[in-house]
This record gives sequence, structure tokens and C-alpha cells, in this order.
Amino acid sequence: MNRSQMEHWLPLFHDGLDTLFAYLPGAVIALDYQAEGARQAYLDLILEYFKARRAHTVIGSVARSGTIYNPVPPPFLFIAPEEWERLLADREVATLSPGPSSEQTRPDAMLDAGGRRGHDFGAVRTHPDCNVFDALRTHVTAERAAGRQVVITAFSAGSRERLTAVMHEHGIADVRPVDTWAEATASPATATVVLGLETGFVTPTLAVISEQDILGERMTRPARKHRADRFLADVSALTEGDLVVHVDHGIGQYDGLVTLSVGGAPHDCLRILYEGNDKLFVPVENIEVLSRYGSETAGVQRDRLGGTAWQARKARLKQRIRDMAGTLIRIAVERQLRQAEALVPPGGLYDEFCARFPYVETDDQLNAIAEVMADLAAGRPMDRLVCGDVGFGKTEVALRAAFAVALAGMQVAVVVPTTLLARQHHHTFVNRFTGWPVRVESLSRLLAPKQAAAVRQGLADGTVDVVVGTHALLAKGITFKRLGLLVVDEEQHFGVAHKERLKQFKTDVHVLTLTATPIPRTLQLALGGVRGMSLIATAPIDRLAVRTSMLPFDPVVVREAILRERFRGGQTFYVCPRVADIDTVAGRLTRLVPEVKTAMAHGRMTAQALEEVMNAFTERAFDVLVCTNIIESGLDMPLVNTLIVHRADMFGLAQLYQLRGRVGRPLTRTAEKRLAIMQTLDTLGAGFTLASYDLDIRGAGNLLGEEQSGHIREVGIELYQHMLEEAMTAARSGDHAGIKQDWTPQITIGTPVLIPETYVPDLGLRLGLYRRIAELSDRIEIDAFAVEMIDRFGHLPKAVDNLLETVALKGLCRRANVNRLEAGPKGVVLGFRDNQFPEPAGLVAFITRQAGTAKLRPDHKVVIMRNWEDPDVRMRGVRTVMKALALLAAGEAPVPGSAPVPEKDRKTRDRKGPNNRTFPQTLRP
Repeated sequence: MNRSQMEHWLPLFHDGLDTLFAYLPGAVIALDYQAEGARQAYLDLILEYFKARRAHTVIGSVARSGTIYNPVPPPFLFIAPEEWERLLADREVATLSPGPSSEQTRPDAMLDAGGRRGHDFGAVRTHPDCNVFDALRTHVTAERAAGRQVVITAFSAGSRERLTAVMHEHGIADVRPVDTWAEATASPATATVVLGLETGFVTPTLAVISEQDILGERMTRPARKHRADRFLADVSALTEGDLVVHVDHGIGQYDGLVTLSVGGAPHDCLRILYEGNDKLFVPVENIEVLSRYGSETAGVQRDRLGGTAWQARKARLKQRIRDMAGTLIRIAVERQLRQAEALVPPGGLYDEFCARFPYVETDDQLNAIAEVMADLAAGRPMDRLVCGDVGFGKTEVALRAAFAVALAGMQVAVVVPTTLLARQHHHTFVNRFTGWPVRVESLSRLLAPKQAAAVRQGLADGTVDVVVGTHALLAKGITFKRLGLLVVDEEQHFGVAHKERLKQFKTDVHVLTLTATPIPRTLQLALGGVRGMSLIATAPIDRLAVRTSMLPFDPVVVREAILRERFRGGQTFYVCPRVADIDTVAGRLTRLVPEVKTAMAHGRMTAQALEEVMNAFTERAFDVLVCTNIIESGLDMPLVNTLIVHRADMFGLAQLYQLRGRVGRPLTRTAEKRLAIMQTLDTLGAGFTLASYDLDIRGAGNLLGEEQSGHIREVGIELYQHMLEEAMTAARSGDHAGIKQDWTPQITIGTPVLIPETYVPDLGLRLGLYRRIAELSDRIEIDAFAVEMIDRFGHLPKAVDNLLETVALKGLCRRANVNRLEAGPKGVVLGFRDNQFPEPAGLVAFITRQAGTAKLRPDHKVVIMRNWEDPDVRMRGVRTVMKALALLAAGEAPVPGSAPVPEKDRKTRDRKGPNNRTFPQTLRP
């Protein structure tokens, strides 16, 4: 049982609850100087909430549903003020303060820690003739001579190891890594410890130097760039019972992670069930051959293990995808062959326009701007999708593109789905283009007929440079004198007829589409490479993630949320799915929260009435706006920080993402799935991830037609995406024979290969790590991942080290075309894919050099005999052999080794290796 906030039920099952004081009977209590005020304020809030809950135990819909929440009195759950005073009276209490306390009258009760900021190596770091580690050695020597214990702190275990190694290289030899602060202060040597200190400090007996003091910046790995084509795999976490697709065996059902004995050693494998309950065990290092089928699994049959139906089905689909890819590429090529004027804005003017942007651009935003400007300057019509959350800076990308087009004497049309968004964008464009020779107008139903006619005439004669409007811009009577850029905001809200009209524009003009949650077909086109895509997934500075809660309608929660927002100077949206519900909901809110002013807004209001309400709400005449999803499309209202969704099960997934908030009432299965996804998307920039979920749930459809089930149903979403990507690449290059075949080597070495449950207890996290490990491609990535594992979970167990080495062997096996490797105490047997080695002559020469300890069997497998009783020696020996074969396969000379040694001498010399380690003499590591 795992219910949210179930700790509040504990007093119902236990006579008494212990506090932290009971587990630390002799501990000194250290309190922040503001702790008492914060404790009292929190207790007051709890008591107020309890009283409100008691007052609303039975009210409205809660009474009708029969749900009664009788709260537990606060003294049963929290330490009462009297008990708090009693507990502190029996303890030694220290109050920490940044300066002398005015309330403290006894000088003997005050203690000055006597600390000051530590040494800063900044001047040395920037001096070209100085080395910071030489300066560190001098400083450490001086501090120790002054009688102080020296402690050097690092941000992580991995950085501590690297820092220690560099200090040893620069003559700071007496350095000892320790695990705790107590060990650090007791160490006779200079101690290094993991401690997140930004700067060091000095006391009479102690000198602490932080990693940042020495290096200036944290030693962190560069952040991985956001890759759009990896999001589908990232969101596909496996859970038991999911349908999965094996690239060779087809659709099966994931049945859990099991540990088998392989070669006498434990090995983690994923168990997959097929038709007839046949089982397939996939080693974790080969997890990349599996992909999740998708969310819509009704009626999907499992394949038969060893049958031919899967391969035949995959081959047919591959041919259809190849044909489709050719058509898509032809469409893209035809578009590329069309000419468009190369638009490059004047450098000085463009820089001046950009300088008016009042915020700091994020890296993703700068990349998107650069890609859009490059498309405009390429001399071909642009078709680019910019995907990013509301508030991440998509509009600024459009503004800069519009500036480049307008200054070239061409027109810009910005099409948005709602009149409110058109009003907001028009205001933004007018502000940014003030002072420039650019005329900006709007066109929507909010405009008077005479004004609308004047705007249409201005578009026709070219006197209007930029127009922002709703689908009114797509009417047949609208003509442009010289349209250069079409900006489409929130494409998912336009109907089929509107999109057909948009297609007519796309043949000759630059098209820029802005969205937070692209529709599945749009996303699939972008992932397939038919449309350009820029992903803005980095949050602006100081932007906080949105918290989402799902709960039944609760008047106390609603009242608390609205009042809390009002008391901090903010406003609230209360969104209803139907216009018919608005009057009822608004009346209920007025009775529930009479302290706030409430207004209503929906699409059936007249243009004038709607504009008046929105203007009044923007100017803070109202605290709560009860409305339909008319406010969904990215309205810029910075004071609205709370949003409550009524009957959230009636909204779609993308709508829910736009309308994040508190959601409730009984749900259908699909609605429950949407809401569960919403609760997981609590990070900034999750809009694209959500679109990937939506692509998973709904399917992409046929990219060239209206078939909504799509080809995805035949092989699952991830494999389909992979097959499409390969086909598109082949269609571009014209080399269909060059498509690489998906295969992965099977490796058995007889050593433990797994992430122990004691090391990473969470099963879902282990599966995610296995997936990441299986995708590591080279030694640099493997070493970086090992450092990350050490930082997150501690020293690597031997089984994890073996797992990483096995993944490294996979890369060598692929280079040498080895599809099966079985190693044991007496050597290794190698099987080649399709019984072929890229350089047969080199392989024969390699076998000859082994002096009778290697042979080629009649079944085309190579046997190499070695004395590998020790598993560690076996792993090193196999790595050495595979390195040599990988070099031979590439046509390069193998790593030089000593001359071949007769069998009897080889065994004797192997046993006498350094530190009791055995090394094969013909191929020394």
C-alpha cells in the first residue's frame, strides 16, 4: 500500500509516535536563530488548516459522494508548544547566529567560532607563469607549519579522486582520502573529503580548502546536449507486464529482471515471455535490442519464439517504410530545390534589435535562433519546428526572424489559435518594433469591421509589414503583396481546413512553427528529418518547475490554494471543460471563498465583453478567473501562479499540459493514464517529453495520409522510429545496401555481471542504468559513466566493473564482427557473424603466431587456449585478444607483443606474473 501522505494516518494505528529526540537522547540541539519564529508560524498554519477541514467535513459534492475526511487533531501528529519546551529544557541547546544576539545578556554563554574565509588562489590561477597546484603545495606546507590541520574538500567522490591524483603529481604526497568529517579532522596527514563547500575557511586549529578555491569552477562533466531523437527512448521506462519488441524475435511481454548463473557466475537478465509462455532471457548488457511497444496494447498478439512470422512482418514493413521515406525525401528535396530570397539582416541593426530583449538567452534559445537565421539565409524556403515550454523564449525566436524578414522589405504573418493570444502577441510585437520603420497590425474578431478592412487592404498593398491574427488570416479573401514569413503558434489547435490552407502558404514562403506540445504527426515528421526542429528545453534563469497534484474535489484545498495565492499578491485561473459549468462553478467559488473577487470568461462572450474582462483581470480588478480553456495557449500573465482544473478527465493530454493544476473526479482508463503522466512531468522543459508520450499513446499515423493507427502498431513505437530514421538516411544517400544490420554480440566470461540490489536498491533505477550502460559507445563514455556511478552510489562493486568491461568488449566485438564470445578458465571461443572476418589473411596470421595455442575449428569458430583460472585475468586477457582482432579487422597491425612461447613455458611464466596476475605472453596487455 502506497498512498500519498499516508503518514497522517499513523496515529490511527499506533498508540504513541516517537520524535527525533527519542532516537538521539544525548545529542546537542543546534537551532537556527530564526527557527522559533518559523516553528510557531508553521504550527499556526497547521491549526488553521485543521479548523478549516473540520468546518468543511461535509459540504457540496463531498457530501453527495459520501466521502468524509475527519482530520486527526494536530497534537497527535506534531509536537505541541508545551512538549517542545519540555524537550528542549532537558537538552543542551546551541543557537546559531551570524552575529551577536541582542537577546543574549551573558557573555559567558556566547561563543565566537573565530573563523574567517580561507585562502583564495584566484590570483595564481590567472597568472600565466604560476601553477595553482604549486601554490597549493606552498600554502599547505605553511598551514601545517603553523600547527593547523589541513582538510581539502571536493564536490564528489569522482572529483576527489582526480584532485588527489593531481596533487600527488605536484609533490603534495602526504594526502589521505577519508569518508567522514571526523576522520578528516583526526587525520595526521592532509585529508581530502567529499563536502559541498563553495569556499574554505580558517580557524585557529583548522584550515579548510575547497575544490572551488583551487580550481575556480566545479569539476563537472559537460551537460549532455538535448537530442530530440533520444526523448522517445528516455520516456519509455519498462514496467513488468509491458509489451516489448525484440529486434530479432518480435513482440513479447517483459516479465521482470532475474539473476541467472551464467558460466558459474551471477548475471542479470530480462525475462521476456512469448506465445506459448516460451521464455527468452536477454542479458542486461544487450538491453538495447529491446524497445517498448507503446501504450496502446489492446488486441496485440505476442509472437512465437523461433517463428518466421516476425521476420516476415518486419521485412514487409521495412519495404513500406523505405517507399514512404523515398516519397518524404522527394517532397523535402522538391522544397529544397525551390528558391527563396536569402535574408541576412544588417549586422548593426540586428544587434541593436536583439539588445532590447530584457532577459539572458539560454543556450538552447541561442541555438534555435542561430538555426532559424541560418535557414533564412540559405536561399531556400524554411520549414522549422521550434519546440519549447511556455515562457522558454519561443516568441523571441519568432521576433528576430520577423525582424530579418521585415527589414528585407517582405511581410510577416503570425497565426495564433485564439483572440486572446493574438492580442498578447500583437502587444509584444508592437513593443519590440517601436522605433523601427515596421508597421504592426492585428486581425481577429476583436477588431471592428472598419479596422479589419483597413488591415486587409494594408496587407494587399504592402503597407502592413507584420500582422498578428487568428484563423481570420487564413480566409480566402486575404491577400499579401509579398509574404516572406509565416509564423504558426500552437499548431495543434488548428482544424483540418485551416491546416490545408496553411499548406498552400508553405510552398513559397518561410514557415516557422512554435509549440510546446507538437501533435504526433508533426513530431514524427520532425524526428524523421522531413522538417527542421529546434528544441528549447533549458529553463530561463530563476524559472521554477510547476507542481501538479491530482485529487478529488476538496473545498478546503481549493479555498487554501486561492487564498494563499491572493495573500502573496497573485491570481488564480479556475478552468472548466464546458461553458455550461461556468455559472455553477463560479457560484460555488463565491460561497466557498467570499474574500476574493471572481470573474468569468469563455468563447461565447461577445468580443467586447471578453476583452473588457481580460483587461480587468490583467489589471488585477479580479483575483480569480473562472474560464474555459480559452486561456490555454500560452497567455503571458505573470501574476497567475495557481491554476485549478475542474473535471480534468475531460481534457486531452496536451491540453492538460497547457492547463497544469489540481485535477480530480473519477476517471476513465485513458484519462487516468493522461493524469498519471502529468504528475511525472514535474521538470522544466517537459513539453517535448509530453509530446513523445502523446506520440506513444496515440500513434503518429501514416505520415503521408490519414491512417491514424499508423505503421507503429506493427512493430512498436521505438523500433518504428529507428527503422524510419535508417530509411530516411538511406534515401538521402541513395545507399539502401549500406543500412547497418541491428545485431549485438553475446558475451559470456564467467564473471559476475550485474548492478547488485545492495548497490542500487530501486529496480526502475537499475533498469534505467542498464539501458544507459548498453548505449555507451567508447572508453571515454564508459569511464565518464563510471565516475558518475561512483559519485551517485559509491565505490563500484566488482560486478558493476565487470558489466562496464563487458560493454567495452561489445564495441570491440562489433569491430571484429564477433557475434559470440565464450570465455572460461582454459581460454576463449569466438564465433563470427555470418562466419566472416573482415581480414581473413590477418586472422590466419594471428592464429599462426599463437604457437599452437589457437586454432580454427571446422564450424568456423576460433579457439584460443589460455590459463585463465582467475576471473580478473580472464577479463583482461579477453580484452587483449579482442583489441588485437579489432585492429586486424580494421586492416591495422595488432599491438606488438613478445615472441610466441611454447605451451609448457607459457604456463610457467603465466603463473609467475606480477602480483599473482596472469598475462598471456603472446598478446600482452
